[in-house]
Amino acid sequence: MTPDPNHSCSVLVVEDDVELREVIRVALTTDGFDVSVAGNGREALHHLRSTAETCLIVLDLSLPVMDGRQFRISQLRDRSLAWIPVIVLSGELNASGDARELGARSFVRKPVDLDQLRRTVRQVGCGAQVRTDQRLP
Repeated sequence: MTPDPNHSCSVLVVEDDVELREVIRVALTTDGFDVSVAGNGREALHHLRSTAETCLIVLDLSLPVMDGRQFRISQLRDRSLAWIPVIVLSGELNASGDARELGARSFVRKPVDLDQLRRTVRQVGCGAQVRTDQRLP
């Protein structure tokens, strides 16, 4: 299948820190991605269920209302959303293992290195040719 040249990869950033969320949004928009944002898991689920364009989720684990783990479990239970790959962001001690357990494609430690995050989004995003069964090592 040939990629659609009119398609722009849409990323949903789920992060409760307003300043970090905006920095990530600007960085990814500058790289050519369409970026939407949500401040918690419940907002993220609502966004995903009301739009069909999201190709990738950048997910913080520590969120109010519905945390990243609860969000990911809900996402995986919804067949229409389960296919969307996730990159986990976190500064928590066990976050890398949690990301693996949640089936995330990748993990980026906080404080966020924007260059690393951009590389990871390019590698995992819809423009990358990534096998659907690829997981964290």
